[in-house]
This record gives sequence, structure tokens and C-alpha cells, in this order.
Amino acid sequence: MRLAVFIEPQIGATYEEQLAFAQRAERLGFEGFFRSDHYMATRGGAPGPTDSWVTLGALARETSTIRLGTLVSSATFRYPGPLAVAVAQVDAMSGGRVELGLGTGWFEREHAAYGIPFPPVGERFDRLEEQLAILTGLWSTPEGDTFSFEGRYYDLVDSPALPKPAQRPGPPIIIGGKGLKRTPRLAARFADEFNVPFSSLAETTTSYDRVVAAIEAEGRDGRAPIVFSFAQTIVCGATDAEVRRRAEAVGLDPNGPPASGGQLYGTPARVAEQLADFVKAGASRAFLQVLDIRDLDQLELIAAEVAPLLP
Repeated sequence: MRLAVFIEPQIGATYEEQLAFAQRAERLGFEGFFRSDHYMATRGGAPGPTDSWVTLGALARETSTIRLGTLVSSATFRYPGPLAVAVAQVDAMSGGRVELGLGTGWFEREHAAYGIPFPPVGERFDRLEEQLAILTGLWSTPEGDTFSFEGRYYDLVDSPALPKPAQRPGPPIIIGGKGLKRTPRLAARFADEFNVPFSSLAETTTSYDRVVAAIEAEGRDGRAPIVFSFAQTIVCGATDAEVRRRAEAVGLDPNGPPASGGQLYGTPARVAEQLADFVKAGASRAFLQVLDIRDLDQLELIAAEVAPLLP
């Protein structure tokens, strides 16, 4: 199993703290550093949000091996053309280490707080579908050719489709969620990876099955098989007392995770067992959500004592 770390900077993290976390994760051998793309937190305070792609562009120049991306950017935040330019540029700056997680957006209050339109969910899915078609179209257009697109919400006329990302035909696209119909179809058509966030093992398996069915119905046009992954909050400690302390420090129940799932709790051996269950369900990558990014000792523990136990 491949391990990536996943943080929520909007709850309170400076760029310098994100840099320290990403560089430590890289030194410890984690495959990826991913961050949420939010402009407001459900809880948290100063310093407030940091822009995801500004941050990742800077990290691209201050790291060398770890993969970088969003889980996930919101299609409501940016026009697809400028987003394609930004992601391609960061990919080139990193030497081809970028991945783009993209979703519909869900947090209405942050849109209101920063003057971003928040259309109904059906329109958000329509916009997401058009954005995915535009992003993949721009990146895959041969140099010297132009790309045009006519949609309901976005029109592109003779775009030079530049700059090109380092990865061809483009950075891997991650689509995630628990939707019953449109999410699996979009994943089957556009995604390199499908991610199920903060769900029980049973719910995760069911979501994977929906995507498999959608792929069988939609086809993959000769593309590589889709990668299945999941995201879970992690609270790991060398002892049960340390697990409780870490849980309390980030406002989680010190007695353990909820029955509904979404969280990994325990000593390294127990966390490794929980992760191995997801491997059996078909997952090959785990996104470990670390809520206290100043607790670098937890990263050390996961790398030293959890990772070696994984299949």
C-alpha cells in the first residue's frame, strides 16, 4: 500500500508549517503530500486560508521526490482554462509530480464569505463534467494545435492549449465521493484514481463496486485501470495513552473512532491491521489525514512502525 499524507490548512497553518510538514514527509518516504482546497474552515482561526495552488507551486520548488496535489479542488473556485494553466505550470515546476483532485464543491458558507457563486448541486456536477473535459482536452492537445470547446457553461475558442504539463497526457486526475450515479460515471470517464473519503470499510467497498460497474458500462478506451484509494483521519500512538492524548489534542473522541468509520485509531499494529482491510477491498493508496501538522513525531511513528507492516 502506498501512503500519502493529507492536511487541512484552512483550520490554521502557515505556509512555513506546511513546508516543514511536506519536507519531513518526503524525508520519511511518504509517497505524496496532499492538501484540501478550502477558503474557510468549519472550525479554526488564524492565520486563515492559504491558496492551494499557490502553496503547491512553492512546495514544488522546495521538495524533490514527493508527489503533490489537492484532495480536492472545487470546480466552483476557478475557471477551467486558468486552472489548466496553473496545474500544468506547477507540474512543470515540480518535474512531473502533481496530481489534481477535483470535485463539485460543497461548503456554501465559504463561497458566500469570499464572493464565489454557489449554484445548485445539479449545476455544480454539470460544471465539473465540462471542466474535466476541458482540462483533459487542453493538456492532451498536441503542441502547435489549438483546442476548442462549446459547452453549456464554458466556451473555449482556438486555445493554444499552453503551457504543457511535464506529465503526458497530463497530471493524474483524482475524483472522489460517495455519489450513487454521476460520481461513478465521471470517475469511469475521466479519473485515473477514485477516492472514497472518510467512510467505513463496507461503504468504501460499495463505492468501489459502483465505479467498477460504471467502467464496465462506459469503457476506458484503452486507458490504464483506475486506481482505488481512500482517505481516513489518523490518530496513531506508540501506546494507548499516547493515542488518547493525540485524539484529545485535535478534538476527537479519545475512546476511539465512531462506528460509522472514517478514522484510524490505535497503536501501529492496530492501524496497520485497519489499513490492510482496505487493501483487501481493492485499495492501493491511503490518504492519511493528519489534523495536527505540528505533531511531526506522529509522522515519524507512522513511517517507522506502521508502513513496514503493510502489504
